[in-house]
Amino acid sequence: MTDSDDALLPLEAVRPAEKAKTLGAPVAAADLPVARVVVDNPLPHLDRPFDYLVPERMDAEARPGVRVRVRFAGKLVDGFLLERVAGSDHGGRLAALERVVSPEPVLTPEIAGLTRAVADRYAGTMADVLRLAVPPRHARAESDKSAPAQTEPTQTEPAHTEPVQTAPGGTEQSGEQGGGEQGGAVADEGRPGRTGEDAGVGAGAGAWEAYPMGPSFLEALRDGRHPRAVWSALPGNTGWAVPVAEAVRATLEGGRAAVVVVPDGKDVVMVDEALTGALGEGRHVAITADLGPAERYRRWLRALRGQVRAVVGTRAAMFAPVEKLGLVVIWDDGDDLHAERLSPYPHAREVLALRAHRAGAGMLIGGYSRTAEATQLLASGWAGPIVADRATVRAVAPRVKPAGEDGELAKDQAARAARLPSVAWRALRLGLEGGPVLVQVPRRGYLPSLACRTCRAPARCAHPPTRATLTEQLLCHGPLALRGGHAAPYCRWCGRIAGDWRCPSCGDGRIRASVVGARRTAEELGRAFPSVPVKTSGRDGVLATVGEGRALVVATPGAEPVAAGGYTAAVLLDGWAMLGRADLRAGEEAVRRWMNAAALLRPSAELVVLADAAMPAVQALLRWDPITHAERELADRRELGFPPAVRMATLTGSPSAVREMLGEVRLPSQAQVLGPVPVETRRSDGEQERAMIRVPRSVGPELALALKGATGVRAARKAQDVVRVSVDPLDLI
Repeated sequence: MTDSDDALLPLEAVRPAEKAKTLGAPVAAADLPVARVVVDNPLPHLDRPFDYLVPERMDAEARPGVRVRVRFAGKLVDGFLLERVAGSDHGGRLAALERVVSPEPVLTPEIAGLTRAVADRYAGTMADVLRLAVPPRHARAESDKSAPAQTEPTQTEPAHTEPVQTAPGGTEQSGEQGGGEQGGAVADEGRPGRTGEDAGVGAGAGAWEAYPMGPSFLEALRDGRHPRAVWSALPGNTGWAVPVAEAVRATLEGGRAAVVVVPDGKDVVMVDEALTGALGEGRHVAITADLGPAERYRRWLRALRGQVRAVVGTRAAMFAPVEKLGLVVIWDDGDDLHAERLSPYPHAREVLALRAHRAGAGMLIGGYSRTAEATQLLASGWAGPIVADRATVRAVAPRVKPAGEDGELAKDQAARAARLPSVAWRALRLGLEGGPVLVQVPRRGYLPSLACRTCRAPARCAHPPTRATLTEQLLCHGPLALRGGHAAPYCRWCGRIAGDWRCPSCGDGRIRASVVGARRTAEELGRAFPSVPVKTSGRDGVLATVGEGRALVVATPGAEPVAAGGYTAAVLLDGWAMLGRADLRAGEEAVRRWMNAAALLRPSAELVVLADAAMPAVQALLRWDPITHAERELADRRELGFPPAVRMATLTGSPSAVREMLGEVRLPSQAQVLGPVPVETRRSDGEQERAMIRVPRSVGPELALALKGATGVRAARKAQDVVRVSVDPLDLI
């Protein structure tokens, strides 16, 4: 503890040994009178527990995990009591706890250790991670102690081997060091026998029979072992939620708990229904943000109190406080909804892998496609694959036909009215004879991207910014778009109307669509198929399901509703818009979005993708082989030095602040600094630059520690400009 830190600590109270010598001092608790508290303070240089005196009157309530109020730097702040100890190393007087907010121990030792590890992994603070892990208190929900309608039967805990120790830097080092037995396709640890009357319940593998290693994965979970697997789910409208529910049931039969994390609320509903069918009513909880603070906290408390042992939810559920964790599941780990938007920006896949390693639990990473990060876990031996044989895949996969848009449309001028080549037109027309068809559009809106009709230069806003602090010469330069067929173009950044726009390159004032959105596509298809109802699903309104009747469903990626019985055909529009993005994960993301949509089709239904067949991503869809594409993607990133082959961090801020931080940070000797370079901001709020720092994976913990130290120095001297630090962000390029 430094002298500057001592100046921030409240010193007006006394240490326990001196309590009888000072008049009016609080009487310390007789046993373990010192409480170690993590305070709600975002300053990196103060990211550690502080010691406080436990008054005798709070002895019974001041238990590890409770919320407390303490005086810190002269202010009353919130905090969590981590532990109670007999003495303190602090040389000054200890301030006493002001009060115990609630006697409910909401921070379990496992979650406390996990939040500390996540903060270290992402160069953040424990206080920031705790805001993500523990929901705000709701007194009425907390006071409801009523028992659940149905509880899990008590089981004896499996006889584990020695506790798993946390490897420095998280799961990457632990995976490369090996992890116990390698059971064919599934990495596994420990083989305790299961006990209790549930040992013979649900012994069938059910939906997992389609995978050679599926039954052994379930058996390992029932035996209380710790299998870790990357699961390539079969396409088809039967649904992936049923196998997930069976894995959760097997885990509960083995006497342990399970946590399932999915991208959005639509997926939560699917898993919730599957778990109800597999476990019965009242044996799990579903936690989503749209529940409201009271109901969400009430369900979270049920998991904390051990009333349920299975939790499903979106990314916040990765910190669900279940007891005796046996399995963590993440579905579609490539979805960007799994990446937290708040500091320190952790990813659900990395948090769950770290939690599984620390708790000695199993892990299942599932999806129709496969990410480079999941492939890295397989390559290191930390996890094993669960895949179906090729004959089974071919029997259920759709029949994919590529169609190069420009060439097909040039041959078929009549199809230009709906931007559909003849092969796509025929697929939709024939599909509508048997049920609903799906059209996936990469962008939402009407015309979300415009360009000059003559020179094809992107149409951008020429208005000055609204902030008075910026000069009039700095223009907005936001992209122009259209809200409807008869509306004037507007700026998507500043919102101003650009009715008098003229191209700065050629002077033409006419515009054309460079990207067409979902609403415009639905309008065009409605004219092309006048007798068929057209339904849209996107940001403005997401459809969960559609019926078996004839319908044209136009959806943006991730918002595709599930059709009863499956879609009879599908068309994936504007493939170039996905593959042409300036993004490190453009190919991987295109494969993921296409396969998620294709998996909703009936077996052997026709799927048309409007993209060049020579592209590797299109070939992966044609062959329904995401594994080879992911392995090639990982090999390319190793060659280029991009994550997950390396650890990479970005520093984003004003040019002076970024350069100042680069000059101060003590980077590892193996570190490489790229940049800084200017970055495009969504609004004209000043010039921004970004620098990238990459190191070998084994040096990742050192890089995170160095960056946290540099941000701590800047915070201590109250630097005016903020530099955003992000470790392994999704948007590298």
